[in-house]
Amino acid sequence: MKALLLMILSLYCGSLVAQTGRSIQGRVLNEKSEPVEAASVHVLNGSDFVITDSSGNFRLPAISNRQLRLQVTATGYAATIVEVNPKENGLNIVIPVSGKRLDEVVVVAQKKEEVLQTVPAGISHLSARDVQDFRLWDNRDLTAISPALYSANPGDNRNVISIRGITSTSYDPAVATYIDGVNQFGLDTYISPLYDIERIEVLRGPQGTLFGRNAMGGVINIVTRKPADNATGFVEASAGQRNRQWRLSAGYKAPIIKQKLYFGIAGLVHDQRGFYTNDFNGKPYDKQIMASGNYYLLYKPAHNWQLNLNFKHLNANNKGAFPLVIGKDEALSNPFHLNQNATTTMQDNTLNASLSVMHQAEKFRFSSQTAFQQNKRIYQQPIDADFSPLDAISIINDYGDEWNRTRVLTEELRLTSPEGTGSRVQWNTGLYLYYQKSPVRQSTRFGQDANLIGIGDSLFTTTNISITHNTGAALYGELTYNLHPKWDLRGGLRAETNRQQKEVSGLYMKDGMTEPIVTLPDTSAHTSYTALSPRASIGYKSNESNYLYFSYSRGFRTGGLTELSSDPSQPPLFPYDPEYGNNLELGWKSDWWQKKLQVNLAAFYSIVNDAQVPTLQLPDAITVIKNTGKLRSRGMEAEITAVPFSRLQFQYNFAYTDSRYQDYKTTSQGSETDLSGNRQVFTPATTSLLAVQYMPVLSRKHSISGLLRAEWYWLGTTYFDLANRIRQPAYHLVHIRGGVTWKQMEAALWVRNLFDTRYISYAYDFGGIHLGDPSNAGITWRMRF
Repeated sequence: MKALLLMILSLYCGSLVAQTGRSIQGRVLNEKSEPVEAASVHVLNGSDFVITDSSGNFRLPAISNRQLRLQVTATGYAATIVEVNPKENGLNIVIPVSGKRLDEVVVVAQKKEEVLQTVPAGISHLSARDVQDFRLWDNRDLTAISPALYSANPGDNRNVISIRGITSTSYDPAVATYIDGVNQFGLDTYISPLYDIERIEVLRGPQGTLFGRNAMGGVINIVTRKPADNATGFVEASAGQRNRQWRLSAGYKAPIIKQKLYFGIAGLVHDQRGFYTNDFNGKPYDKQIMASGNYYLLYKPAHNWQLNLNFKHLNANNKGAFPLVIGKDEALSNPFHLNQNATTTMQDNTLNASLSVMHQAEKFRFSSQTAFQQNKRIYQQPIDADFSPLDAISIINDYGDEWNRTRVLTEELRLTSPEGTGSRVQWNTGLYLYYQKSPVRQSTRFGQDANLIGIGDSLFTTTNISITHNTGAALYGELTYNLHPKWDLRGGLRAETNRQQKEVSGLYMKDGMTEPIVTLPDTSAHTSYTALSPRASIGYKSNESNYLYFSYSRGFRTGGLTELSSDPSQPPLFPYDPEYGNNLELGWKSDWWQKKLQVNLAAFYSIVNDAQVPTLQLPDAITVIKNTGKLRSRGMEAEITAVPFSRLQFQYNFAYTDSRYQDYKTTSQGSETDLSGNRQVFTPATTSLLAVQYMPVLSRKHSISGLLRAEWYWLGTTYFDLANRIRQPAYHLVHIRGGVTWKQMEAALWVRNLFDTRYISYAYDFGGIHLGDPSNAGITWRMRF
């Protein structure tokens, strides 16, 4: 930490003599040459942003006399990107009304701000307005909104996400999630509710070079709203059908000292009665209430320095974490009913704190982000593990403050080439460090009815104890070379090393015993690995509207040591290697009709070596992982967005994914089974989305507009177990929404799953089935100020 502070101090001292530029002054106007008030003007890859005054004026300091790119955004207008020369004053920027053309989108897919249409990768971008239009409340709502993406959870709010057939099959995800630059390290430590969102970017395909571990299938990059020189806020309230759910979120951001110090706060409370009924007691089973907050201070000691202190938390009480029914036929014949005797509340508390420092100098951009994450997840009482009214098997994990509390500490230091130097070479390099500690103590209780399900004994408890330490470091770099005004080459490499140490022990205790029997004394082991993640691409820009690219990328999911289970055939501390995904991609991005039509196409071919295949060990509820076989995934994607007429917008996304195991043999009950050719789990053969939205003007005088929107989803055949026995045939969902907007307010009625389609959303390989939500109607009211 001292070295980091000395580095920052030296950079600051060196920057004092580097500020030779002059300020940029200008106005933001609409197409009628009228000033646009409260428009945000942001320097790409810089720390400078300002808000226009009532006359549309703005003033930006300049680091040097070089060409810069500005992004201008304003409510009711299409986002616009312009190139400016700091030597020019009196700049007029004209932005069109939203609904007349598509936004010019900026993404940080390569850890720097770039125009979406010139990045050689399949990327979906969702603006703040898109998040509202799609009514995205959680990460799991992203299914099909980005092509080839599938997301679901079994009811415990741990989302399993698949992109292009690369899916999460353990607590180490295959798709990495970043929130405000912080890697949500694992399924235990990420925050999934969505509120106060500025944008969401979905990067499809391996992103190991810049994002490292567990980004083998892609990255979901979530950015929350930041404060500016004007005070802003919002309130949003939603209520669902028959009081099944209500949701309230609000936020406020304001300067404490304009252009120097800002603060922001946003919060969410969500109460959901749920859809399942527990026939054992006649009560709702999956009643959930959660509260989440996002708080930060933003300090700009100079125009080229920025410090951001951020704190996020999620506190959830879930009275029915696993609404599962054993067997597909039973789940569909008596939908949203289950029968479980061990009812409890799962407490799930997560926090995420970070300190980010950014400095823009003459010849480089420096950033540092230090982050701490923590999650504690316990059941207040034993939770049902046989999913029946029998007193057979339940899980216990409430053993005090220090157990079942995962902690993660990360640090990333990065240097990036400056914007607008005119050089043909741009570069990006960084160092990433992490440490994770996971102490787990979990017991399996076998009740008086355990004999009825073939356990062979009853009234005893087994306990598995493990303490895991993960330590790692990564060094990465990437270069972009503009070979010609129409050609660009990119190449990068990441070297990452990890060491995992695990200590395990086991206990057995029969009812009536005063001391447990040690079934496995304290035993420890460690394993380590080094992973290389290269990346290369070539892009050709034939004109301002067409970009063709071909890329190769590699990603990996971390290796480790297996857990302790009660199955003697599955020894603990067995090392398994990382799995590696190699991806080839050919893509084409294009704009037509003066940015009223955008067509992005991609084809991909991936091979996953040393595929990690999980086996859920029951009744311990522990996943044992082994490297088994090879997976091949191939397919094609299309994203088409159009504004054919003013205030009418179409969006169509489509993906076809053929993901199969080329080589996969498994042993069960002493015999070998060949599952080669079977399809990957959580991977629909097709994902399709058609969204149509029309916002007619109802009263120009009073600024009232209507809102009509319909979304049609089509999901192809999906499998949920590697043996391909649990199968959900293709199905469709329809969501509709209608309402009015008046100045800064909006009220809308919505219906999700209009035709009440019954379908499997999630299933375990042992046959536990969780259905997707039934038809549900509600209302949302939103106000900005």
